[in-house]
Amino acid sequence: METLSIPGVDAPATRVALGTWSMGGWMWGGADEQAARATVARALDLGVTTIDTAPVYGFGLSEEMVGDVVRSRGARDRVVLATKAGLVWDARRDPWKDASPRSVAREVEDSLRRLRTDVIDVYQIHWPDPATPVARTAEAVRALLDRGIIRAAGVCNFSVDQIEAFSAECPITVCQSPYSLFQRGIERDVLPYCRTRSLRLLAYSPLARGLLAGTMRRDAEPGDQARRTPMFHGEEYRRHIDIVERLDDYAHDRFGRRVIHLAVRWILDGAEDSVVLWGARRPEQLDALAGVGGWRLDERSRREIEAIVDGGSVGRQQDA
Repeated sequence: METLSIPGVDAPATRVALGTWSMGGWMWGGADEQAARATVARALDLGVTTIDTAPVYGFGLSEEMVGDVVRSRGARDRVVLATKAGLVWDARRDPWKDASPRSVAREVEDSLRRLRTDVIDVYQIHWPDPATPVARTAEAVRALLDRGIIRAAGVCNFSVDQIEAFSAECPITVCQSPYSLFQRGIERDVLPYCRTRSLRLLAYSPLARGLLAGTMRRDAEPGDQARRTPMFHGEEYRRHIDIVERLDDYAHDRFGRRVIHLAVRWILDGAEDSVVLWGARRPEQLDALAGVGGWRLDERSRREIEAIVDGGSVGRQQDA
């Protein structure tokens, strides 16, 4: 399992991380707690040491399950726990953005309790809060760093200007953004910025919410809330499935791999300081991890892959 270091964090971070949004059930049709816990355990057994979660994933459930399994396995010292603040919810479980200092201070205590730890390795602001100046949020996170409650700070879904404003008040080492063969908007600004500042990129939705896993059927559009974008409906859906099938053929013919492996390697080999968030809610969804390591994409292969995607009139759109 490939690893990289995150400044301030003791344990090495595997470059494939377990993403836990779907296992929390929010927007994914509910949660299966037994399967979710088994998924976390399976990831640890496979050598995955980086786990990314958030309070809003299942409204605390995802953090609780991750914390319970990591603790029961005695794995805390070798696991890089990344979580977030900035999305809160009411009694009806309707979420909204709140990255005020008061909210950040409350959320970190809740996350520490749910994760069953006394320190969070990577603490990220989930979304910019329009009602709170970025500098005020950053000051609150800097206070957590200074107190040793968190080891490293990061931002998620921030523009370059917002990252700059945050960094002026609090040093960050991690930037989390959506990135995949079907969602390449960060190549214009955020990705080059991360490279020049030596920030670690946490790429979420690397499989375009399952499209690039190669398991979706042409005649069955997904109906869960997490896949509400045009990419999953009508002609756009069928067009993307066509591209996935061509990528799968290419992966098989050139490398003896599948499209899911190709999609992940394309990110890992194009952004050297990156971690890919592999979302899963059932243990068997981790089986394909074995095909990610032990090979690389050269520049020629990357160009050929991108040509397949661009030939389908997609690839630089559908930014979320």
